[in-house]
Amino acid sequence: MTPHIEGALALHRRLAERVGDDTTLVWSPYSVASALGLVAAGARGKTRDELAAALAPGGDLDGLARLLGSAASVPDGTFAVSNGLWMQHDLPFHRGYQEKVLARPGGALHGADFRRDAEGARRAINADVEKTTRGLIRELLVPGVLHPEVVAVVANALYLKVAWMRPFLERATVPRTFHAVSGTREVPTMEQRERMSYAAAEGWRMATLPAEGDVVADVLLPDDELVTAERRLSAESLSRLYGARREAEVGLRLPRFRVEGASGDLTEPLRLLGVRAAFDPAEADFSGIAAARLWIDTVIHKAVLRVDEQGLEGAAATAVVMRTVSAWLGESVDLHVDRPFLVIVRHATSGALYFLARVTDPG
Repeated sequence: MTPHIEGALALHRRLAERVGDDTTLVWSPYSVASALGLVAAGARGKTRDELAAALAPGGDLDGLARLLGSAASVPDGTFAVSNGLWMQHDLPFHRGYQEKVLARPGGALHGADFRRDAEGARRAINADVEKTTRGLIRELLVPGVLHPEVVAVVANALYLKVAWMRPFLERATVPRTFHAVSGTREVPTMEQRERMSYAAAEGWRMATLPAEGDVVADVLLPDDELVTAERRLSAESLSRLYGARREAEVGLRLPRFRVEGASGDLTEPLRLLGVRAAFDPAEADFSGIAAARLWIDTVIHKAVLRVDEQGLEGAAATAVVMRTVSAWLGESVDLHVDRPFLVIVRHATSGALYFLARVTDPG
């Protein structure tokens, strides 16, 4: 199991704790790692070490960049990514760092005047995110997030749309009972019986839906309550679950859903993972970005994920705001997803996690 997945699950646990047991949660480990990884490329000393430990336990930021880069192309699907550095126009940024930005997938450099027109810079960044995400994320940065003390914003945006290799039949979608935390209700539920990868281990049952472009979606239904199983889910247990996969004919019932998270500040969850120096004006060392003393003011993230009969569509964006001193004859099983569950959307070859969603209420 890659350090990227280990870091993603650790942050997911912190995010789940923050939103509470009965709240749906969706975010993009890929987007967060892309934005913070790009910032970490200009960090030094303790600042870099703490970011590296959170993003890729073991500290291999170069390996993380290669993994994210290998997952930045989805043949036959629709994939878009941008990694932009928005710079205060009269503050010099190191040429070497600017070249690192341009070397990332969708890398771009932008001038901005946060000092005189922070609102104009906010609108420009939001417009760029909206373009990359095909309109799914229109306002990553809300009014007031940017202010005259901001000197740089590193922003990642991601869009993914792929069709299932074996789509669900729309006529098979009917209302079925879903046992949400808030109570039992009827929700549109898709159904198919197909040969697919299936596993039952570590307190989970998992079916994997293959999509175009080497993308897969793992649907994880816990044996116990989701909140209990989710807290126990680690890179090691997920690795053992993947190791237990086998081909089976699976009768899968899965709610059709669309989940969206509001723009959220990741600062406190990252602090709880040990990222502290980056947020401290006295300790932060981003001398690889600019000669001026920089520190992270806030990290903003937003994601949306839709799953239906034809496939999946998702978008995410992360902004790091910086200032000075973001007919089968084998086994046949049934998996009826009628209570809260997890969905992992990943690049099958590299293991990069595009989206991680906890669905407590698909309605």
